Amino acid sequence: MPHLVILYTANLDRETDMTALCRDLADTMVQQRDETGEPVFPTGGTRVLAYPAPHYAVADSQRDYAFVYLNLRMGYGRADAIKTRAGDALLARAKAHFEPIFSKRHLGITLQIDEGAEVYNAKHSNIHPLFPH
Repeated sequence: MPHLVILYTANLDRETDMTALCRDLADTMVQQRDETGEPVFPTGGTRVLAYPAPHYAVADSQRDYAFVYLNLRMGYGRADAIKTRAGDALLARAKAHFEPIFSKRHLGITLQIDEGAEVYNAKHSNIHPLFPH
């Protein structure tokens, strides 16, 4: 963990590169540092996944609205200021990515950060050893 999951209306697929957004957001997460300069998120555990919703209804039926929901899920233990900085950085990156679309259509973006204590948390990976943090 951390995992950033993006749910979005599929009408955006023809207007933007969601894979590029995923990469940009993952890079933004990996670049985050705490007050001592240590990474906020482990590089090997950082995941950004995007899922289009082929069936959706946004607002009224008057226009072809679009919507993007970003949910960052992380474990407990980070200071509130660090979570806010990370959220601000991710939202700024998402807004920059979608800026060309805002001039063409109505679009909503929501970013939510959740912390959770795991009830069960098992991992099996050969990715983490590739990174020192």
